[in-house]
Amino acid sequence: MGLLDFIFGAKKREVHAFLDNNAVILDVRSQREWDNGHIANSVHIPLDELNTRVQEVKALNKPIITCCASGVRSSKAAKFLNLNNISATNGGGWLGLKSKL
Repeated sequence: MGLLDFIFGAKKREVHAFLDNNAVILDVRSQREWDNGHIANSVHIPLDELNTRVQEVKALNKPIITCCASGVRSSKAAKFLNLNNISATNGGGWLGLKSKL
């Protein structure tokens, strides 16, 4: 197993562990991006609204897998959620995440 397989395999295992614990997928892309396609049954809260809507995420009372277009915004969202005592992991880009489901 190469280094990249180890790193990306670990992320895939982490995502599946979250899914095994009934995680919710949180898409933090813009409305326009969301309207052009998203993962079925995911929750949509754009990153720039997350600070004011964090209570909605807490109310889900489930672990969170964040996603966006490339993984940058979802990384920021996961860090923010963890700082607010919400168990979250960065799922990366939504298309890549969708292929892992």
